[in-house]
Amino acid sequence: MRVRDWDDILADVASDSTDPEGWRAVAGSREGGLGEDLYFGHPSVGLYHLKTYAKNPRDLRGVGTRVARSVDDELDPLLPDADSDGRFAVQSAPEDEEHAEEMATRLTEALRVHAEAPTEPDHLFEDVMEAVESPAFGPMEYEFDGRPDELDELSDTFEAAEELLTSELDDLIEDDDVDRGFH
Repeated sequence: MRVRDWDDILADVASDSTDPEGWRAVAGSREGGLGEDLYFGHPSVGLYHLKTYAKNPRDLRGVGTRVARSVDDELDPLLPDADSDGRFAVQSAPEDEEHAEEMATRLTEALRVHAEAPTEPDHLFEDVMEAVESPAFGPMEYEFDGRPDELDELSDTFEAAEELLTSELDDLIEDDDVDRGFH
């Protein structure tokens, strides 16, 4: 298992040509420490585990790894389905000014269409994600001040990865001195 910077994992996901709507995620507070846990996966790409924390409001740091090469029948029930209330997306910046203008035009048109006709929230979300060319998006189970049960089950299933990522993240936190108060 290779531990990598969380940004590198998201860059790999963003560059993948896999069906962007097939991703699902579960996240919540990190157990026993500063930060958050995030598992996100796609049936044909696999399952990733990220541990992150905010060094400050503008600097998110973290580590992650791929814990499974596919989302099989055992893992599938631990990820949310389309009926989940939450949504997540991975987004890449536009390549240049022309690309940004194209995305803005598509986004404006998608919002105009949805404003003029009755629509479902999920359809709006999907159309917006397609307009901004999100490489990965889908349902998410998330608890801001807690941990969904599925997050604990995934942590138990991938116990070795959990321990390794916890150790790596704790080292980052210690190196950044964010585990101490201001003085």
